[in-house]
Amino acid sequence: MNEKIRDQHTDELLDAILSLNTMDECYNFFEDLCTIAEIKAMAQRFQVAKMLNEHHVYTDIVTKTGASTATISRVNRCLNYGADGYKTVLDKLARLRAGE
Repeated sequence: MNEKIRDQHTDELLDAILSLNTMDECYNFFEDLCTIAEIKAMAQRFQVAKMLNEHHVYTDIVTKTGASTATISRVNRCLNYGADGYKTVLDKLARLRAGE
């Protein structure tokens, strides 16, 4: 974990996110918390992570997501050398889809 981001305020934000129970609660909270552009950017990065995890090539990812190659490269670095946040979520979602 990156100690540069960990503090009481960030802990409280993450506790707030963990308290959300429904998709509507998530939409409402993030709409209040972030700009539409910030939400769209996070959603785009997550789609990039999913596609990289599925071994798509950069050109395919650019075409399907509109992400820049710099964004794709950054997400790829996180997948390979990051804190495993993307991998944790992608694995959990795969297990949910498999009915575990």
